[in-house]
Amino acid sequence: MSTAPSQRSFEPARIVIVMGVSSSGKSTVGAALGRALHAPFLDGDQYHPQANVEKMRAGTPLTDEDRWPWLEALTAALKQAAQKKDIAIGACSALRRSYRDFIAEKAGEPVLFIYLDGSREVIGERMAKRKHEYMPTSLLDSQFATLEVPDPETENVLPVPVTDSVDKIVRTVISALGDVKSFKRWQ
Repeated sequence: MSTAPSQRSFEPARIVIVMGVSSSGKSTVGAALGRALHAPFLDGDQYHPQANVEKMRAGTPLTDEDRWPWLEALTAALKQAAQKKDIAIGACSALRRSYRDFIAEKAGEPVLFIYLDGSREVIGERMAKRKHEYMPTSLLDSQFATLEVPDPETENVLPVPVTDSVDKIVRTVISALGDVKSFKRWQ
């Protein structure tokens, strides 16, 4: 009899969202995952209304009221993209449980969240090395303050360490997505 822990089984999901704080690698991992699965990739940053972009550019954290329309627009686009290939990959911070629940509710179907888990120190180093159009390093603390770490026991989530290579993260995700073979990736 094996004493190894059993791998958590995921609820099948056509919508997969790579989530985490700013600079955790959401867009990089999401794009790589999309390429590996021959799936459309939608970067959540592209769905922010201009008012949100201006607030972040000014160093002002977004409020829940700022996020709901953004999350709804992104979810609608992911749902539409998933209808074509039976799978779509998104990148979205999805920092609070209520945001993740909202996305799943608006999608009307299961959503798998890939949580890029990293410490404040690791993420801070990454953020200091990159230039983002409207996400200044001053907002990192508010990102971590807002983050409600997803619970694999109660949410459809796969946590992966940000310190793994992008290739390793993609392999981990694909390995966990046993149902991917049934998707119409070739169409």
